[in-house]
Amino acid sequence: MHFKHPEILYFLFLLIVPILVHLFQLRRFKKEYFTNVRFLKTLSIQTRKSSKIKKWLLLTCRLLLLISIVIAFAQPFFDSKDSKNASNELYIILDNSFSMQAKGKKGELLKRAVQELLEETPENVNFSLLTNSDNYWNTDIKSIRSSLQNLKYSAVPFQLSTIMAKIKAHKSAFKKDIIIITDAVDLDEKQLRNSEATDSPQFIIPKAEQKNNISIDSVFINKTLDNFYEISVQLSGYGEDFNPIPISLYNDSKLIAKTIVTLDSKKKSINFTIPKQAFHGYVAIVDNGLSYDNTLFFSISKTKKTNIISIGEPEKSNFLSRIYTTEEFNFNNYTLSSLDYNKLEEQNTIVLNELDEIPQALQTTLKSFVEKGGNLILIPSSVASIANLNSFLMNFGNIKFNSLENKEKLITKINFNHPIFNTVFENRVTNFQYPKTKSSFALSSSSPAALSYEDQSAFLTSLTNSVSAVSIFSAPINTINSNFQQSPLIVPVFYKMAMNNQNNGINALVIGNNKPHLTEVSLNKDDILTVKNAEEQFIPIQQILNTKVKLTFNDYPEQAGNYCIYNKKEWLENISFNYNRTESNLAAANENLLSDYKKAESITSFFDTLQTDRTDNQIWKWFVIFALLLLLTEMAIIRFVK
Repeated sequence: MHFKHPEILYFLFLLIVPILVHLFQLRRFKKEYFTNVRFLKTLSIQTRKSSKIKKWLLLTCRLLLLISIVIAFAQPFFDSKDSKNASNELYIILDNSFSMQAKGKKGELLKRAVQELLEETPENVNFSLLTNSDNYWNTDIKSIRSSLQNLKYSAVPFQLSTIMAKIKAHKSAFKKDIIIITDAVDLDEKQLRNSEATDSPQFIIPKAEQKNNISIDSVFINKTLDNFYEISVQLSGYGEDFNPIPISLYNDSKLIAKTIVTLDSKKKSINFTIPKQAFHGYVAIVDNGLSYDNTLFFSISKTKKTNIISIGEPEKSNFLSRIYTTEEFNFNNYTLSSLDYNKLEEQNTIVLNELDEIPQALQTTLKSFVEKGGNLILIPSSVASIANLNSFLMNFGNIKFNSLENKEKLITKINFNHPIFNTVFENRVTNFQYPKTKSSFALSSSSPAALSYEDQSAFLTSLTNSVSAVSIFSAPINTINSNFQQSPLIVPVFYKMAMNNQNNGINALVIGNNKPHLTEVSLNKDDILTVKNAEEQFIPIQQILNTKVKLTFNDYPEQAGNYCIYNKKEWLENISFNYNRTESNLAAANENLLSDYKKAESITSFFDTLQTDRTDNQIWKWFVIFALLLLLTEMAIIRFVK
């Protein structure tokens, strides 16, 4: 037993007072003899005995009463079960990712968790609350009530390791109690590494009742016709036994197409045909799962011709004019002697077609061209100097030409995951008419090849940065050295290389993906571009690149939707943003990883357990009750004992 105010126990020395009073009240009796002495003597003895008993009883009661009062004021208590952690700081981690939109027994998981926090958190408890997007340090439930009530779902995925690192960086002299409220979707062992046992992390795992979910994953142009686009909408189903769902296509909030979809497989594509013109809208479905992935916003810009220059002999560049047609491209070919260097900055793509030597002036110009967002395609000449080629390629990355091999090789392997072939093929082709080359250079590169020979050496590879790409062939592709010009691969390869980072396709950026976006506009140094719609606006990170501006968005905007890019009040371009689909699979909840961690059934039970285990057992009230009983006992003795 311990005392909150042990110094009050010194008042126990006052017990000497009633003892002294009792001693002074003892009287000496003087003997007086009368007739019938026997009777009076007996009466005297009985009176003296009963008086002594009453006084001793009163003394005992008063001593015990005084002891009870002193001990009660000293406030005795027994230590709690977990008293050593009573001073711990409390940290609440609340997962507000989109998977918490799932519905449990009492509604959406996040909304229910917020409601329980508001109702069950004691007002006198200080804590820190951390979510995917916001931090509230050293606060209480009254101070953040409004913020909790307005808490929105975050486009930032739940990364427990990141939040735990923030807590560890928050220095404190006290131990930490950490309670983590999450559905455990996409939780992995790597995220749990920062959750040390000394921090006593506990988990509350709200469970979804409905785990079926259908997501719109992507939209892309499947075919380009004379006057129409055929767009494909890619759906993914998570779960089993899906009901038919409606899917609708909107342009500028106007419904332009609608159909019913039955998801008979995990993946399904739905095609729509729309006019070949600018588009700024979205495709939407209605299902009983998560709502955040039911809408995908996208934009299609008005078609602009891509500017391409080929530098080389005209007879070797004829095949390019058949690929880069006048409907989509402004294509021109120049010999090295007739080239106007001033025109290079106006191009989107430049092809170096079998130049015997690349002059230093051209090398410098092309280095600046690539850095500012231009695409470069290099087709080597069989008589080119290896030293000249390598000094040029050093400007772009780790790639080297080695010796020329006069050996016929077949091009047999397509890297379908390479950006050049992304979305080119509906199905992976393994058996096709293999093109060949008679002589080729050996390439040394750390970059993956897009096309490879039968001996696994690279025929076509590329060096990419955030705004441009340098594509490099390892062999001349003129008709004397190769039949690649007659291969079906020639058109998609050169088309995709020229259209890299061009805004003529579907624009549907992912929030949180730092892939830059290029906007074609000439700005002054003091001009600033703004991205906005009716509900939100922000200024992205921007860099001027000749006639383009490189925009980086980081974690903005906060809300998915259709936006516009403005230079002050001048509209420049439509752009669309979507949430990452990483939270769509509700079956990915990894509760089994938490077997070694403490769990609480609910927020209510967590605080009840904390209160029970950390609160000392106060017993001063019992001494007050004991003192009252002793007072009543004393009054009874005075009244009834003779």
